[in-house]
Amino acid sequence: MNVKRLIIGTRGSDLALWQANFIKDKLAAIGVEAELKIIKTQGDKILNLRLDKLEGKGFFTKELEEELLGGTIDIAVHSHKDLPTVHPDGLTIAAVTEREDPSELLLILKDCVNITHKLSLKTGAMVGTSSNRRKAQLLALRPDLNIEDLRGNVPTRIQKLRDEDYDAIMIAKAGVNRLNIDLSEFHVEVIDPTDIVPAPAQGALAIQIRENDSELFDTLQQIHHKETADEIAVERKVLNLFEGGCHMPLGCYCKKEEEQYEVWTSKAETDEDFPDRLFYRVENLDGLAEKIVAKFSGERKFPAKVFISREVGEHNYFRKALEKHNIEIDARSLIRTFPIVTVLDPFYLKHIEWIFFSSRNSVDYFFNLKPMLPKHVKFGVAGRGSEDSLRRMGHVADYVGEGGDIEEVAELFAEAVAGKTVLFPRAQDSLLSIQKALKSDTKVVDLPIYETVIEENIDQTYAEVLIFTSPSNVDAYFVDNLLDPGQKVIAIGNSTAKKFEEMGVKVILPYSPDEIGLAEAVFGIDI
Repeated sequence: MNVKRLIIGTRGSDLALWQANFIKDKLAAIGVEAELKIIKTQGDKILNLRLDKLEGKGFFTKELEEELLGGTIDIAVHSHKDLPTVHPDGLTIAAVTEREDPSELLLILKDCVNITHKLSLKTGAMVGTSSNRRKAQLLALRPDLNIEDLRGNVPTRIQKLRDEDYDAIMIAKAGVNRLNIDLSEFHVEVIDPTDIVPAPAQGALAIQIRENDSELFDTLQQIHHKETADEIAVERKVLNLFEGGCHMPLGCYCKKEEEQYEVWTSKAETDEDFPDRLFYRVENLDGLAEKIVAKFSGERKFPAKVFISREVGEHNYFRKALEKHNIEIDARSLIRTFPIVTVLDPFYLKHIEWIFFSSRNSVDYFFNLKPMLPKHVKFGVAGRGSEDSLRRMGHVADYVGEGGDIEEVAELFAEAVAGKTVLFPRAQDSLLSIQKALKSDTKVVDLPIYETVIEENIDQTYAEVLIFTSPSNVDAYFVDNLLDPGQKVIAIGNSTAKKFEEMGVKVILPYSPDEIGLAEAVFGIDI
């Protein structure tokens, strides 16, 4: 391309300059020279308003776009999530970069940490964020938290935490990664995008040009990342269809996993409203944004009653998600568990390097034995339910299975513990799925510590949706009962799903077998 030296317009913050220089270097790699022009936006000047009063109205982009239209710059570089969903006439997004990690970071002052609680925050902690989306999702997970407004660029926000204006702050991991900020003075919790759903297009950069610069558009395709563009197009379309700006308490995250797309959406009416969650796994993205938005329509019909084969606490996330829509919960375990070990022989722990828990029961029964753990032992858990139980015992998992596919969890855990000695506290009738996947140089120490007994004379449920939490609960229910026509079944875990496969019953598998995953699965069912 025979072009003049390009002028890149950017805001003047450390992060904006990093992003602009990143694009400048990308252009240099394809033989295009560029220089930077710093432009101050209204959002940089107004520091006394909440961020949700600025975002979505072009407060961080308008001046850049005006200079682009005026011809004083050739390219504007934006954090894609800051852009309004409708572009000004005459401008277009010519390219997007490969997405940086879209996870959130929770930075916590070390004396405000309590790992027995979810997110490792002490009770009543003050958390700084100006995002309504983050606030709604944080309060759904931890309603005891106090959320306070936080303004400023990334270094300024971190300094405010350092000055102890807050107990913790939440910021995007992408910005911290790009600036390579040392966070060693804080306790850092990385929050997966499937736990707190990020803003549409979080982590991606947008390269904006004039629509009539066709030659520049063609050149920029060399640094365009199509997979990211496809994913964030869904997220941005959802935002657009909701007619919401960046201030809306909306999270949407799409990622391609092998040949399928996985999409999470979280939406609340206000920053203090309990958000609804939805998960989709699809082979193509056609019409998906419209389908997602339709699911959040006020006209949709919810099940009147949901059965689940385990107890559900009063303050449980799943219970709150269903009760918001007046859905009755029939929660009762169909099995009983009993300890079969009352004293733990120190032999079992002598050379242990890892301990793996496949269920909440295995965590509870193991720690009831008051084990004297080796100093540097690590913990693996099958999913987030077991992770939460382990936290309550004062320990953080080093490996957490994701996605509910026990075979995949087993395969990844096998890689992590190759050549190590692993203790498996388990149910007496466990299927040993993890153990079977381990490599030959991994030593297994087997420890059956409890047994399950099926309850008798179980009453049938007439709920529209039935959730079964284990194969034993399936066995227990169908001794005397059958499914009614139209009842939908959600199964936690592949082994539970296989029970229904043998019965010829189609089931729904939640992405994650925890309270959030179950809420997503129920919300996604058509009644």
